[in-house]
Amino acid sequence: MDNDEPLEPETKDEGDTVSASQSSDETLYCEAEAPTVVEKEKPGQESSETDLEIEDTEKLFTTGQKELYLEACRLVGVVPVSYFIRNMEEPYVNLNHHGLGPHGAKAIAIALVSNTTVLTLELADNCIMEEGVLSLVEMLQENYYLQEMNISNNNLGLEGARILSEFLQNNTSSLFSLQLSGNNFKEESAELFCQALSVNYRIRTLDLSHNQLSDKAGEYLGQMLALNSGLQSLDLSWNHFYIHGAVALCNGLRVNVALKKLDLSMNSFGNEGAAALGEVLRLNSSLAYLDVSCNDISNEGITKLSKGLEVNESLKVLKLFLNPISMDGALLLILSIKRNPKSKMEDIDISNVLVSEQFVRTLDSVCAIHPQLDVLYKAVQGLSIKKTLFTWTNPMKLIQSYAEQQKISVLDFFRSLNPSGEMRMPVGEFRKAMIQQNKVPINRYQVRELMKRLDEKTGMVDFRSARAPRGLPSALGQPAVLSKAP
Repeated sequence: MDNDEPLEPETKDEGDTVSASQSSDETLYCEAEAPTVVEKEKPGQESSETDLEIEDTEKLFTTGQKELYLEACRLVGVVPVSYFIRNMEEPYVNLNHHGLGPHGAKAIAIALVSNTTVLTLELADNCIMEEGVLSLVEMLQENYYLQEMNISNNNLGLEGARILSEFLQNNTSSLFSLQLSGNNFKEESAELFCQALSVNYRIRTLDLSHNQLSDKAGEYLGQMLALNSGLQSLDLSWNHFYIHGAVALCNGLRVNVALKKLDLSMNSFGNEGAAALGEVLRLNSSLAYLDVSCNDISNEGITKLSKGLEVNESLKVLKLFLNPISMDGALLLILSIKRNPKSKMEDIDISNVLVSEQFVRTLDSVCAIHPQLDVLYKAVQGLSIKKTLFTWTNPMKLIQSYAEQQKISVLDFFRSLNPSGEMRMPVGEFRKAMIQQNKVPINRYQVRELMKRLDEKTGMVDFRSARAPRGLPSALGQPAVLSKAP
């Protein structure tokens, strides 16, 4: 948003300041000094989030950081963002959907050059274009504190990809997470990124979802994954990978030793792609999370995928939601886990599949061998309401009752599940401990009810954040809650 009015009243030195700043406006860095005299003035009525809020001007000018940002806004001709002023000394700054434009992004970048507190910067959907990206990468060449940046949905295109790839090839910053979803990246952009990431091992998390990457991009990505030893999480969902692209990508995955999380959901590589992934699972020992939801994988593809699961020792999460899988395919999946004594599988999502009671009994036998396993399916055919009532008894009530009988706290009960006695433990280990403990009669459905309180992104249970059911005070006044700790 342009602002033709200067933020502060003119002083007798302002002309000199303007002329100095105009000569340096072609670069990112602002050489103009912040005004030494600031008059307090109350605004009329704030019209939007991007209007500067001045309730107490003295509070706004307590640090040079804020003065620098205000001066930068004046120089590039934009209205300061009040949220940024209030939060520029916080580790997390969310400026998504603020309509910054390239000039607004430049002002933010100028302020962050010497900032040492902001670790995560969200700039999604701001139409910053390639000009704004250039300002950001120039800032990152000087800022050694920013670690995570989201510049999704900014229409960066090929030129933006070129700017970013050049930065990544020479990256000496602390940036390790980069979100680039929805930026109209095509094959040429993928080639640039893959060239950069073939030599850059600092980036650990990369999001390229909701772009227009197709089979040729799959070739580039496969070549990059064969060389890269730093990338741990890659999101390629909502692109256009078909059979050839998926197979090429898998060729790189076979020898990759670093990637732990891969999201390929909402593509269209079908059974041939699933077969290639099955071969990856036979050889790869690092991948722990794989999402291939909505990829037109049928029972034929599940057969090939299951062959890999029979020997894989690293995968913990497999999401197959919205694939045309029948109960027979679901049975193949769980039997492959049963045949693998070293399987680490914790979660399988086939939540669109209707199963039978026979499937449930088979799953019970599999879970007896792998108590950490949970399979999410749609429903059980013909299972009456009466038969399902017992599975939904509030598990916290059972735990609370046991704790009161033993005169201990619920927190003590949870802590006893962890051999180390610590307050946190991995989700899979927690599920296994809950199933195997014999103090409280609880089944895997009730364990799943407990796990619903967990943040699915962290993979850890923190007992300190769970609470007893409403109306049931925690024994000895000690609350206990389930959540996923960061």
